[in-house]
Amino acid sequence: MASETSVNRKSYVYVGLAGETAPGRMVKSGLYRMAKGDDAWELATNGLPEAPAIRAIAVHPLKPEIVYAGTQEGPYRSTDHGDHWEKVNVPDRGLPVWSLLYDSRDSNVMYAGYEACQIYRSGDGGDNWRQMPISVRFPEITLGPGSNPAKRVLMMSASTADPNELYAAVEVGGLIRTIDGGDHWENLSHGQYVNDDEVDMHGVLVSTLRPGAVFGIGRAGLFSSSDRGEHWTYITLGPLNPKGQTYCRCIRENPGDPRNIWVAAGGNFQSEKGVLFHSKDGGLNWDQVDMGVGAKSTMFSVAMDSNQPSHMWCAASGGEVWASQDSGDTWVSHPLPEGASQVYSLACG
Repeated sequence: MASETSVNRKSYVYVGLAGETAPGRMVKSGLYRMAKGDDAWELATNGLPEAPAIRAIAVHPLKPEIVYAGTQEGPYRSTDHGDHWEKVNVPDRGLPVWSLLYDSRDSNVMYAGYEACQIYRSGDGGDNWRQMPISVRFPEITLGPGSNPAKRVLMMSASTADPNELYAAVEVGGLIRTIDGGDHWENLSHGQYVNDDEVDMHGVLVSTLRPGAVFGIGRAGLFSSSDRGEHWTYITLGPLNPKGQTYCRCIRENPGDPRNIWVAAGGNFQSEKGVLFHSKDGGLNWDQVDMGVGAKSTMFSVAMDSNQPSHMWCAASGGEVWASQDSGDTWVSHPLPEGASQVYSLACG
């Protein structure tokens, strides 16, 4: 008998609040969810640590009732769409989690990204984890005066063609890559410089459509490589700040059509304008999306439902959230409750 269809399956969107750990930066907390078809947000923090800072969320691609949340005390797991949470047994000394990834080839394989350029891997659906041996040296230019030395792994992306090929975006550091399943790592940061600015990367995406194509995003904007990160080209999206750059925070490929890639962006970390950029040809050309209304804060996240790829969500840091049921052609606003700001993570499924 066929499993529950995507039409009848319960679907949720999850939004996590958090913040930076630098002095003077706002730190909000909480995890909100909303069921498809509803228009009301609810807190889903039962079992999470007090005042949870949710910087990463991942929904199981085949079993959407399983959800992982990255908190300031490590990862937590829910098996009932976020009704209840339990701490995941990772030997991470309770460090904050900044990114989570399911391997698209095998959903039993998971990765969790931490501070200090640490990545943990699970091969059994999150029951057991091991730390990957990362040892890379970052060039001095990546560390500006007074910059945060935490080296947070903000996003990871695995190749769909080679299970041993994994990339990670490191905040105030650059991009790193392994091609042997994590035994050895390389620094790919050279070439991601704009205006002599330090390299501050926020995201990475390995193209499913074009072999060898990799995209990196950061404070300076969008970079593209056609040779698995060996060389990089700067892609101008449109100047959104005085430096003539675009602050990019999230990049996603549509799981149903890899020609469609989306980038969430703004003027800077905390700006008064947020935008989405969209490519319809696998990242060769880009356009700013007309959502009907402009975001009043930096667009921080974009997500698609892997079981219903035409269902999309995006969220701005100030608490503005939008949904699209037609692959981004039209958008409907679903703002978070008043006071719920500093959006850091977004997932749906």
